Amino acid sequence: MRIVLDSNVFISALIRDSTTRQIIVWADLDLYFPESALHSIRKYEELILKKSGITEADFYKLLEALLRHIKLVPDEEIKNNLVKAKQAMEHVDPEDVLYVATALGLEDSVVWSNDKDFEKQSLIKVLKTEDLVTLLQVR
Repeated sequence: MRIVLDSNVFISALIRDSTTRQIIVWADLDLYFPESALHSIRKYEELILKKSGITEADFYKLLEALLRHIKLVPDEEIKNNLVKAKQAMEHVDPEDVLYVATALGLEDSVVWSNDKDFEKQSLIKVLKTEDLVTLLQVR
């Protein structure tokens, strides 16, 4: 199974050494993130620094460490699914279109998100962090 992280999951892993970060680093999952969504991570850099209490240098080290476990999906591989994803998500949350489009382009994929907006579409399956914890315990 391929798992597309939404930006909130990624940001959560940057803010705290939490279950989310532990799953990303230690669970040996097939994780993906839309390359163009990295701007949202950088957009919230100041908030992440404030909430996490880390320095800017440590932020970039942590970002790099997390990205060693996550494959970035180029826009070219996502663009063919944008129309379909927009139809499903644009009226719900336009920012989530990118994650749905990314998942649609990957075989056997789900989106990892705790955002309830994803429950309002039926194109792709969505797993919350607690669902991943349960799946990992079954392994």
